[in-house]
Amino acid sequence: MVSEPVNYDAVLYLSFGGPEGMSDVLPYLDNVLRGRRVPESRKREVAHHYESLGGRSPINEQNRAVIEALETKLREGGHSIPVYFGNRNWHPLLPDTLRQMATDGVRRALAFVTSAYSSYSGCRQYRENITEARLEVGDSAPEIDKIRAFYNHPLFVEANADHLRTAMGRIQETDRSEAVVLFTAHSVPLRMAETSDYEIQLRETCRLVAECVGIDSWKLVYQSRSGAPHQPWLEPDVCDEMKQLARDGVRHVAVAPIGFLSDHMEIVFDLDTEAADLAKTLGINLVRVSTAGCHPAYISMIVELIEERTDPGAPCRALGDQGPRPHECPKGCCR
Repeated sequence: MVSEPVNYDAVLYLSFGGPEGMSDVLPYLDNVLRGRRVPESRKREVAHHYESLGGRSPINEQNRAVIEALETKLREGGHSIPVYFGNRNWHPLLPDTLRQMATDGVRRALAFVTSAYSSYSGCRQYRENITEARLEVGDSAPEIDKIRAFYNHPLFVEANADHLRTAMGRIQETDRSEAVVLFTAHSVPLRMAETSDYEIQLRETCRLVAECVGIDSWKLVYQSRSGAPHQPWLEPDVCDEMKQLARDGVRHVAVAPIGFLSDHMEIVFDLDTEAADLAKTLGINLVRVSTAGCHPAYISMIVELIEERTDPGAPCRALGDQGPRPHECPKGCCR
């Protein structure tokens, strides 16, 4: 996939960001919602979610843990490349990180974006963020190349399959065969979904993980919708699907946030709070599957993806028939 190896001075771990205290919540949401037509009532509703949980999202802490594990894995593999942390919406903000990289003499970096799938918000927007941040920093800003989407990488599948096995183990063995797995991902507007392979890739990851674990009863559902009621978004919603499962007599459900790489407020509230409360009302035994987080296979995958760009002999691995995603995004994708 790469004709010539490139020498990189650093790795940029680029994520969404999240507030770390109550005073951060509204400014953070202003950053997230800038340019989007989201009702003020929805913004206040989300702010209340943060307030009910102390105003702190777990995402930054989890990302720092991943970076620490990644740095250790890189050193063990003989790589001396440093890892920098930047966010789209909250500190450390991407332009500040690029300024620090420039001060440290970094001229070219490889960006790992915390999204496994192709979509506007999960891929193209991050590339736009990088371009805008480089313009803000000026001529000293390092060049940055983005690592490819990795939804079907065997180590990503392995990490999620391992977490799913662990969660299924919390269901009584006599009930396990009747359990249904709901794989969840962030819903997006249908118009956005139609310009990307987001839904196709999600279904492929679900299929690969379920096949790896030996699960037949599963479905892809969505969560965290935030648009206007009249605008069509990807469905079904996880809570609506749980209601249907209850009507069908299902009593054991594993919910696996396959569309996310680490916990954050949309998982803590939408799944661990809202879906969990609904499950109790419906009489469903709900077990929540962990996100990839710091699973050793996930950390090893990041190292492999770095080596794809730096070592001409490194393999570009992928499961299934879709093959590895190209490093350079096709023109016009994910509009």
